[in-house]
Amino acid sequence: MTTSATALAPVAGAGAGARPFLFGPEDYALLTALHSGQYNHSDVCDRFEAQVADFLGVADTVAVSSGTAALHVALLAAGIGPGDEVVVPSFTFCATVQAVLATGAIPRFADIDPTTLCTEAAQVAEALTPTTRAVIPVLYAGRAVDLSAVRPELDRQGAVIIEDAAHAFGSAHDAARRVGATGDLSCFSFGPIKNLTCGQGGMVILRSPEEAAACRALRSLGITDTVTTRADMTSYPVSGFGLRVQMPSLNAAIGLAQLPHIPEIEQRRRQLWRSYAAALEGIEGVDLVDIDVARTVPHLCAVRVPQHREEVFGALRRLGIGVGTHYPPNHLQPAFASWHRPLPVTERIGREVMTLPFHLYLDDSDITQIADALRHALAQVQR
Repeated sequence: MTTSATALAPVAGAGAGARPFLFGPEDYALLTALHSGQYNHSDVCDRFEAQVADFLGVADTVAVSSGTAALHVALLAAGIGPGDEVVVPSFTFCATVQAVLATGAIPRFADIDPTTLCTEAAQVAEALTPTTRAVIPVLYAGRAVDLSAVRPELDRQGAVIIEDAAHAFGSAHDAARRVGATGDLSCFSFGPIKNLTCGQGGMVILRSPEEAAACRALRSLGITDTVTTRADMTSYPVSGFGLRVQMPSLNAAIGLAQLPHIPEIEQRRRQLWRSYAAALEGIEGVDLVDIDVARTVPHLCAVRVPQHREEVFGALRRLGIGVGTHYPPNHLQPAFASWHRPLPVTERIGREVMTLPFHLYLDDSDITQIADALRHALAQVQR
């Protein structure tokens, strides 16, 4: 690609920042579920839960309608409610914060590590107060977070860890444990552009059978699984507060069709990220955010553009390249102004971060063209 403005052209395949990738069997699975006539929770959902549990190496999972619902249900199952404080990074999608507010709890915004863009043990420790009852580490771009250094203090306070693993399905903490298999509460998203998609959906990974039962009641309007049938009536016990956030069987069917392709998804996402790393090497004015790709199944490819981010972003958009900003800091949003506190790293990253197109329809030639366009845009704004 030349550096003359007139030579630049839209980059094929890069118009969308992210796109769901279907392997083929999803069509038949969805049609089969559609013709079953069972669109709410069904045995299809039960099979999806069981197969994800087997993949992760955990005892049980609870499927829900979205990643946001997973966080909300997990917080409620952990006993988080009005007046409790939840440490949460400002650098996340606003859904993480909204799930906290939905319980009546108070968000306590935490800063992030400038290298990983995650809230690590040091930032959690700095944000803790005597009223902290939960911490939500966000596994940005799919990277696992290790809070072992601060866990003794969390245990002393009775504070629970609830992983926001929306980006991290398939990623690993170490050679023995995938994300979701650490013994903490973990929440996945299976939305349209996630590592594994159900079209829409989410899942909670539990710590105990009692928590699993609580989550199943919470997702189903407080109705427990026991149904007593008598000659003149059918009754269902409502055990307490609940929401209507079950995963529909249609979505579970898509997830079941996707699951066998996880090894391919992992391999291709890692290869795409490595291709970006090679293509971006040596470009002055842009820094690739490291994600520990050996253990991470990348959800996105983030770079930092310390100078002229807005101009570079606009130039790439005009070329039809689907760049994004993941994420604008939440503590600066009007809706969350009541809980503002200075977070210097988050504020700096919020001015610099840009995400490049990242989905399985891309190939190496697309990535080369995106990198060339980025190099050209930086050269133009730096003149």
